[in-house]
Amino acid sequence: QVQVVESGGGLVQAGGSLILSCTTSGLTFDDYNLCWYRPAPGKEREAVSSIGWSGHTTLYTDSVKGRFTLSRDNAEKILYLQMNALRPDDTAMYYCALGEPYAPASLDRRDFHYWGQGTQVTVSS
Repeated sequence: QVQVVESGGGLVQAGGSLILSCTTSGLTFDDYNLCWYRPAPGKEREAVSSIGWSGHTTLYTDSVKGRFTLSRDNAEKILYLQMNALRPDDTAMYYCALGEPYAPASLDRRDFHYWGQGTQVTVSS
């Protein structure tokens, strides 16, 4: 059974930082692309950032470019989302999603098939 587990959310003041983590079980972490999502107005979930299976490709939605950095440690089997310069509009439940084997980064929700329960990020003004 595939499981995706997020951690690292919390309450932070505007301008602060958080690091979200995501781990998986039930398949070979190294082989899959991954993505972070959050709810957005008018959308079920907005892709925030994605990384390819090898870690060589990353994508970011425009609103987080320059502030968020996505990386993966395939040896430790952990995905990290470094979130800097946080703003109140970053407040959301953040979901980690596991996609397809040997796939590059993607912001297309149709490419991701396994989802975690989410970790809450709250940014106060």
